[in-house]
Amino acid sequence: MSDSIFREVNEELRNERIRLLWRRYGLYVVGGAVAIVLIVAANEAWQWWQGSTAGRSSDLLQTALDNIADGDVAGAEAALDSTIAEGSGRYPVIAQFKAASLLASKGQVTEAVAAYDGLAGTADLPLLRELAQLYAALLLVDAGDVAGVTSRVSGLVSPDHPLRNSAREALGLANYQAGDAVAALGFFEVIVSDPLTARDIGSRASVYIAQLASEGVALPGLADDATAPATEAAPATP
Repeated sequence: MSDSIFREVNEELRNERIRLLWRRYGLYVVGGAVAIVLIVAANEAWQWWQGSTAGRSSDLLQTALDNIADGDVAGAEAALDSTIAEGSGRYPVIAQFKAASLLASKGQVTEAVAAYDGLAGTADLPLLRELAQLYAALLLVDAGDVAGVTSRVSGLVSPDHPLRNSAREALGLANYQAGDAVAALGFFEVIVSDPLTARDIGSRASVYIAQLASEGVALPGLADDATAPATEAAPATP
């Protein structure tokens, strides 16, 4: 009987301690649980929002590409502008590159170069900045703007740069357009001598070199076509 009373008293004391602890810390326990629920919910909402905005960005860019394929330049420009303004992730940068390309296809070379130059100054990845510089340089080739091309790609021609031969090609073509065939030949020779040159660039460089040779530019390693005058043969002795 006494044992039973003691157990009841101990149980009551434990219950009272629990009630005191709950009154003291209950709000914190509930608050912590609510915070965990809110964090999980916020994370789920963030992931949903990211997926939603990425999907919308993809749809906008695809609309622009479809409009370009259909010849709807105005519709393409509107979709690209929306992607740039509202898109998420890499979609706005891709749209900026496409918008610059669209300007070039319309013959607005100055505007396209300016757009690529803008990307070269704002893109967050070094390779994207360098691609923008290369595209701007290629647009300046036809004008023979050697200074403009050089200022944009001179940093890309180092022996280990992945864009080195594309940069050399731009420099060679710009020099050729400017009338400096010897300088152009130098860039094309470096391209074909690079063992890691991509096949398409190497093939084009070989064509350029052949064209320069046909125009009379002396190629390294080839003998001079001029020969010494032949001496008269001595008469045979009987």
